[in-house]
Amino acid sequence: MIIDQRICACGSGLRAARCCQMDFSMVPPAEANRPLLPVIERAAELHRQGAVEAAEKLCLEVLELAPGQLEGLTLLYQIRKAGGQADAAYILLRRIVELHPNTFWATSELTIALLNRGAIPEAEGHARNAVRIAPENPQSHNLMGMIMTEANRPQIGEYHYRRVMELTGGRDPILLANLAWNLKNQGRMEEARELYKESAAAAPEVLQTLLGWARMEEADRNFAAASELLDRAEKIAPGNPSVLLSRAIVYGRTRSYAQALQVLDLAATQNPNGGLGANELLEKGRLLDRIGRYDEAFEAFAEGKRLCREASGLQYLAEPAQQLAQRLRGFFTESRLAILPRATPRSDMAQPLFILGFPRSGTTLVEQTLSAHPRISAGDELPFINEITGAMTRVLNSPLSYPEAMAELWMGDQRGGLDELRDYYLDRVRNLGFVEEGAHWFTDKMPLNETHLGLIALLFPRSPMIHVFRHPLDIVLSTFSNHLTHGFYCSYALETAARHLSLVMELVEHYRGQMTLRYLPIRYEDIVDDQEGSTRRMLDFIGEPFDERCLSFHENRRYARTASYAQVTERLYDTSRYRYRNYLKQLEPAISILEPVITRLGYPI
Repeated sequence: MIIDQRICACGSGLRAARCCQMDFSMVPPAEANRPLLPVIERAAELHRQGAVEAAEKLCLEVLELAPGQLEGLTLLYQIRKAGGQADAAYILLRRIVELHPNTFWATSELTIALLNRGAIPEAEGHARNAVRIAPENPQSHNLMGMIMTEANRPQIGEYHYRRVMELTGGRDPILLANLAWNLKNQGRMEEARELYKESAAAAPEVLQTLLGWARMEEADRNFAAASELLDRAEKIAPGNPSVLLSRAIVYGRTRSYAQALQVLDLAATQNPNGGLGANELLEKGRLLDRIGRYDEAFEAFAEGKRLCREASGLQYLAEPAQQLAQRLRGFFTESRLAILPRATPRSDMAQPLFILGFPRSGTTLVEQTLSAHPRISAGDELPFINEITGAMTRVLNSPLSYPEAMAELWMGDQRGGLDELRDYYLDRVRNLGFVEEGAHWFTDKMPLNETHLGLIALLFPRSPMIHVFRHPLDIVLSTFSNHLTHGFYCSYALETAARHLSLVMELVEHYRGQMTLRYLPIRYEDIVDDQEGSTRRMLDFIGEPFDERCLSFHENRRYARTASYAQVTERLYDTSRYRYRNYLKQLEPAISILEPVITRLGYPI
């Protein structure tokens, strides 16, 4: 038998056969490794004494014999992390959590690592496990607060931040700043402002506090206040890239594009790694686009997205996306739908109004328009339809997953299953408490909810569904110019954004051909061309009277938690309409993918 002696490419220092090529489900239990404890204790002692090479050698010897040994993995992780070998450290950290899921410190560190990489859904799973492991540990609740805030569920994040205060009995300045950012994401600007003042007064030299406060003021359109805070931040950290990016954003909001680009050029010289980071490049590309330097703008977008992929390790999950679409088409057929029950409509609380659409298609504009109506509250991006797809197996007591689990609804003891799932959704909404008094509707504009159009129609047969279209090439160009994670990470490359948009649109056509829907398609371009007519059409469809305030959506003081938050504070403009025409050469790979969809929707190229 030939033993593979190759060192693993991940950089751990272990043989591949004892590292990334090993089936860790076959690792023996911890009890079997007890004889090796004295060796690893010796390695840890050497490490404390600064004899890193000797400690590493012993550590590798232990893990050769017992590749799942917790203390050995921990020490090797610490050595690789301290040595700047980030990728190897990350892989070892994942292995520790996989093999020893109740190890709190590792679960916490992995959650933060995933958050920094933009892998929010996976980070959430580990953050939840941290709370399960240590329900009275402030750090576990702080992690949940961070993750829920970044996952656009700030109300839940607020609970966990306030739980930290209860457990510690204090008002830590960093925690106050984190809570302030959370409240800013809920649109509670004045409360956030007071917390930022308290935090900065207690710890005036914390850069992140000033940066967060400045971003809050910028979001609240107080540009002078934002600039003053960035001046304070600049004194603490001269030339800091994050300070410079924030300043460029403020200049961009005030249409001082030349100054914004000068700031980013300065940031490129200050970066110790050379050049701009992913976020700075995407911002630079958007600024260049606004002044008509389109070739340079696209170069910045492409390089920014390359760095996003490199930093996160994420790419489009094409196979899972295709498999889900295929299964949905296979289940939601006319014959099956004819015998599936529908949930009974409820009249004891406001009901959902679904604003459907691909990211960057105009859904935020529509939500800001409609939520200016006194009978419509803004719900923003609610994750509950997706949660229901995950909970369905448990609720319906099925051995199958969604959508096949819905076959249980044909059983006599599960005929009320949809009512239970409907109540799950509405109870979650009630607990968040954002529905305003007197509202008859609340919006749910979670991007790509149209993937589950059939499920939505069964749960809420009377709820209006407004599907916002935009020229497909404008959509993929805009997703490519922003950092977005929706849609199986499709926006990390131009071609994958086009492929996923095509996949979703084909799925929507399938649903529309198989079932009757309370469904209104509306074009972003038509809203721009005829704002009042389009607004009246949407309100008529919903069943609400026209209200003039809906035409002044830019005066809606509500903060929109999306990449469009700045655009919807301005009057309706048409510069984003058919923007793709400036990038036809660069968009050629997407055109060939999207041409059938473009033709079907009646758009030109």
